Amino acid sequence: MLHTGFPRVTAVRNVRFDTGAGELLARDVLVDEDGVITSVDAAVSVAPGAGELDGRGLLALPGLVNTHAHVDKSWIGHPWQSYGGEGGTDGRIRHERARRDELGIPGLDITRRVLAEFVRFGTTAVRTHVDVDLGLGLRGIEIVREAVAEYDGALTAEIVAFPQDGVLRRPGVVDLLRAAAETGVEHVGGLDPASIDRDPVGQLDALFAIAADTGAGIDIHLHDPAELGAFQLDLILDRTASLGLTGKVNIAHGFAIAQVDPVRRRDLLQRMAGLGVTMTTVAPLRLPQLPLHEMDAAGVRFGFGTDGIRDLWSPYGTGDLLGIAWQYARSSSIVRDEDLRRVVELATTAGASFAGIRRHALQPGDRADLVLLDAENAMDALVRTPPREVTVGGGRILYQR
Repeated sequence: MLHTGFPRVTAVRNVRFDTGAGELLARDVLVDEDGVITSVDAAVSVAPGAGELDGRGLLALPGLVNTHAHVDKSWIGHPWQSYGGEGGTDGRIRHERARRDELGIPGLDITRRVLAEFVRFGTTAVRTHVDVDLGLGLRGIEIVREAVAEYDGALTAEIVAFPQDGVLRRPGVVDLLRAAAETGVEHVGGLDPASIDRDPVGQLDALFAIAADTGAGIDIHLHDPAELGAFQLDLILDRTASLGLTGKVNIAHGFAIAQVDPVRRRDLLQRMAGLGVTMTTVAPLRLPQLPLHEMDAAGVRFGFGTDGIRDLWSPYGTGDLLGIAWQYARSSSIVRDEDLRRVVELATTAGASFAGIRRHALQPGDRADLVLLDAENAMDALVRTPPREVTVGGGRILYQR
């Protein structure tokens, strides 16, 4: 079914724009029938008309972009699920496989609830990993596509076919990933080629062959630390260069970048920037964060993601992407205005390309994706993470508090 409760807007009146120059400007955002911004003008003192939204002087930010999610496997809506099973990546995989069927994972209602939470917290675009394995086949992808389609284009989403149980250690998974790419998923995923498959060359060769043959991007979970992770980054960069896949590869997590010595990190970042290899982070606690200034200086783009939301891996997670940005900033000891503002930019405008959006800055020609909140400016929005008052996606009201 399509959601019918998402009214179109022709204008969002009287919102405040943080220009970054120490001033906040009251603006009216006009929107055409295709959900595209046609103009951003000084606010006029008129009552909102039919189809117009009263912004009430709230701060307007571009819609939040969740660059790393797993919308197919939450237990939101079920009774509380106690943490069980063993720790570590392989232990969590086994526990999830043992219990997912009884919880109906993946399921359409679960995915709907996760997407609704994202929207409630101001997210208008998402890149989501969706499990592909021998037990599920491509069913999870079909479910996620159906849930996203119910937004009728008001929510932007890209899918990564994700081999959570490994690529090579389960014969047949490579064929499933290729089939997913051939049916149009935007990316194929990988998982710790060394520690999960214990064959980094074999896993990466298989994934890059699929990408080269189908045009799909690659989005690899890489948890392996320090030099083991850096070694796999070298292999990824080698293949990106040799197969001409510049701008098509993302590294999720990538803890190794923050753990190797500064010279090694500099060399990796410079090479990544030259090949357009991006990164996504969920700002994990108890681990060093991706270094903001070094990433920006090298020109390596990165975005924030929520990872799993109350799933069989962890009971934590709310779906609040701005909360992840807060966690990153706080853990990185970021305090200066320009850096706080940059973190907000990473959560909004700069993250848009991870979901296939070319422009995302609340300017004429951009999709009308915006979130309204009661905050003094962008920095205040980040450090307080106030409730989202309104979420507009593609010119439609997706949520009002």
